[in-house]
Amino acid sequence: MHELCDLKVLVNGQHTFLLHEKTICSFSGRMKKMVKQERKRSQGNGWAALKMMEFPGGPGGFELVSRFCYNGGSIAMSPANVCALHCSAILLEMTEEVATCNLLRQTETFLEGLFYWTWSEILTALKSCETLFPTADSSGLVYKLISSLLEKISANSGTPLTSATLCPSSSSSSSSPETSGLMRSSSTKTSEASKPCFGREWWFDDLTILSPTIIEKMMKCLGAYGTDNRNLILTRFLLYYLKAAGQKPSFCGSGGGNHGQAKVEYGGLADTAVYGVALMGRTAFSCRGLFWVLRVVSGMGLGRDCRQKLEMLMGLMLDQATLDDLLVSGHNGGAYDVNLVVRLVRIFVGAEESNASSLQRMKKVGRLIDKYLGEISPDQSLKVSKFLELAESLPDSARDCFDGVYRALDIYLESHPTLSIEEQTRLSRCLNYEKLTLEASKDLAKNRRIPPGIAVQALASQQSKLQIRTNVGDRHGTVQKLRRVKCAVPVEHKKASPKLLDEKEELKFNLQRMQNRVMELEKVCREMKGQMSKMVNNKSYNNSRGVSRLC
Repeated sequence: MHELCDLKVLVNGQHTFLLHEKTICSFSGRMKKMVKQERKRSQGNGWAALKMMEFPGGPGGFELVSRFCYNGGSIAMSPANVCALHCSAILLEMTEEVATCNLLRQTETFLEGLFYWTWSEILTALKSCETLFPTADSSGLVYKLISSLLEKISANSGTPLTSATLCPSSSSSSSSPETSGLMRSSSTKTSEASKPCFGREWWFDDLTILSPTIIEKMMKCLGAYGTDNRNLILTRFLLYYLKAAGQKPSFCGSGGGNHGQAKVEYGGLADTAVYGVALMGRTAFSCRGLFWVLRVVSGMGLGRDCRQKLEMLMGLMLDQATLDDLLVSGHNGGAYDVNLVVRLVRIFVGAEESNASSLQRMKKVGRLIDKYLGEISPDQSLKVSKFLELAESLPDSARDCFDGVYRALDIYLESHPTLSIEEQTRLSRCLNYEKLTLEASKDLAKNRRIPPGIAVQALASQQSKLQIRTNVGDRHGTVQKLRRVKCAVPVEHKKASPKLLDEKEELKFNLQRMQNRVMELEKVCREMKGQMSKMVNNKSYNNSRGVSRLC
């Protein structure tokens, strides 16, 4: 058979076909021209070797065309192969005048029945266009298939899927475990028709098999791509689609290069989804829902502007966040993202600091951040600067008490035993000693991980606070005496006074103990200085390295 062949065709650099020149060229105007040029160039009558790059469908698509030619101009068509045949016919100029031999006309006739295709047949045809996309798109084939697909969606949903659609009918959606609680719940006074819904439409799953290029084309056909996205249904679909894409082996698989390419392909869809979320804003998405959105789109090549829009929404609602929301906010395999939390806190503080009525919201965020600090403190990779940045991101007014910050600091110091005295002292600056409880101050005074100077300052603040309390009590001494005379209950007064005196005595004792510790350290330091001086004067150390000063 091969002895009769006189044409070699290398398709996309992958596979070489051995063909009969007369059989192929009788159906393809372009092949006829290419063979003629090749024979003229080679000036021979032997084999004609052709190269065809970027052929639609690759070797598989070319094989279908070859079968058509060898079968006398006919081939069994189906939704699975008609797109490849159509694109190949366009590229190879298979437009013979005889209708029965005209492949392009045959595919167009087959596609005229697109209206009667089933849902699965349309999806199959669209899926096959992924390897043919440039030709299929330029020829209008992709648009025809997408239009038919959208008609099926609208017909089965009862609502036209257009860029103006803001919320689906409640009858056409079903709740999903992945998205429950992600949309802001409506009050009982809100009418059923106006309630925002975050269910999963019946067609969401089926469309996840399509490539991002096809989905992007669909969004453009609907006029809802990029900043034009004003459709809640499409926004929900994109988030569902991106979440499913992120779980595919092709996206999170072995090679880092593949992952980078995937992020480029999905970046436009991620931006489009976030534009939709930003448009709906806090009226549709709960705080937890926004954190979920961020986790979905973070690894998808999200643009900087879109990320800032999303973080702005999240920051304004930070008082509604939970510890779990913050702990699972990381991406790229990380357990958490301290930089993100710092940015969110700054957004919240910037918006709320000038509003006196929002003090309770500020304190709620303060309690949340203290819990978060306690959770991340044991992490060995958490730097001192990041701990301080987060602890100091809130104003003092956000905390009635700094015991939570102290507990997180203690855990951090215990988990990072190699920190220098300077770093320990630097960390301790995030504490407001006057807002520490007596119990926390006592623990701090006895804590060997806290630099002595810091402990002295904390105890001095407590002593000053107790002194103020004592002075206030003295001012009301006359009133107390009158009450004792009037009520004749001197025993009760005697019970309160010794308690205050005991607190003062205990603080004085702790302060004295800290001062003793400082004196002991100074004594040890002087002894080490003397020893070092002797070592330097000793001749045996004349040629050794200089010893750095220890104290």
